[in-house]
Amino acid sequence: MKLPNNHLYRCYASCSFGLESVVQDELQKLEAAEISAQDGRVYFSADKAMIAKANCRLLAADRIYIVLSEFPVKTFDELFENVRKIDWADYLPSNADFPVTGDAVRSQLMSVSDMQSISKKAIVEALKRVYDLPFFAEDGVKFPVHIFNFKDIVTVSLNTSGAGLNRRSYRKAEMAAPLRENLAAGLIKLTRWRDRPFYDIMCGSGTIVIEAAMMARGVIPGLLRRFASEYWDDEFKKAYFEERTAAKDLLIKKPDIPFYAFDIDKKALEAAKTNAAAAHVADLIYFGCRDARKFVPETTSGTIITNPPYAMRMGEKDEVESLYRDLGKKLPALQDFKYYIIAADEKFEEHFGKKADKKRKLYNGNSKCFYYQYFKN
Repeated sequence: MKLPNNHLYRCYASCSFGLESVVQDELQKLEAAEISAQDGRVYFSADKAMIAKANCRLLAADRIYIVLSEFPVKTFDELFENVRKIDWADYLPSNADFPVTGDAVRSQLMSVSDMQSISKKAIVEALKRVYDLPFFAEDGVKFPVHIFNFKDIVTVSLNTSGAGLNRRSYRKAEMAAPLRENLAAGLIKLTRWRDRPFYDIMCGSGTIVIEAAMMARGVIPGLLRRFASEYWDDEFKKAYFEERTAAKDLLIKKPDIPFYAFDIDKKALEAAKTNAAAAHVADLIYFGCRDARKFVPETTSGTIITNPPYAMRMGEKDEVESLYRDLGKKLPALQDFKYYIIAADEKFEEHFGKKADKKRKLYNGNSKCFYYQYFKN
């Protein structure tokens, strides 16, 4: 990138609706500047070092974007002209590979494929102003471009993350309908859990308990993966190297917190063990094949965060509702336990038999779900 290394960029961290406050709090703790949140996005100002820090350390965000321009549009001609006005050569070298992705929400221009193709043509025209080339081979480093149209306001950005930040690189084995890693981390952060014994009594492939154990050990979520922007220039490369080096020095070998992961499915437990080993936290977690309906804690207090199976197919609804009723007889009887359950059923509380102390609507990918929080004994 041609901009100076100390340049401050306007950025935003995208996130699931309902997790904006978590991401905002994380950015404040990283000492980012000019932080403000809106639906599914948390804006902040950052130099290259802070962008690297955000990519490596944010637990609940989806991606980190550099904002190049924002403008209102109602026609594709307006979109083309505004994208073409951007000084793309300040960001893209002549051989850059610049794939264009897009999203449209409640806007007049709802054809994402047209938005992408028109924006791509506009970028090419802008680059021709500077680079004397008949065409662009795009055989160099990848600079992903994102066009987001929200209520007829378009945000044109560079995606500094590449693949979503949920890709921690430890998920080697999966079960059906896995919980995204950054959503799992956000659920944990919402509980304000710190050092209580931790349980997932229906752990599936282990995402929730692995994320908690990583937090306790001080493993940053970006430690094991790579990001698009670390290949953009030497300063970005240096920032990521320094961030990972500093993170390794902060690892806690054996945090004094017990972790328990239970599931009735032996295949799920094997998947969870495989993933925990890849995340370097398998030594912190006790795995057991147990039925959540018969849960008996190993400690006198604790925090339970769990994601019961959803009624995804015909015939499963009655079985899942029966599970909710059985959990409602078991969990409230526990002394000095807080428990948090993510479910897609809006009538969960009715089946469970107890109203949640707090309920929050969230999204696991495109699937709407609810986080039922019970923390008052």
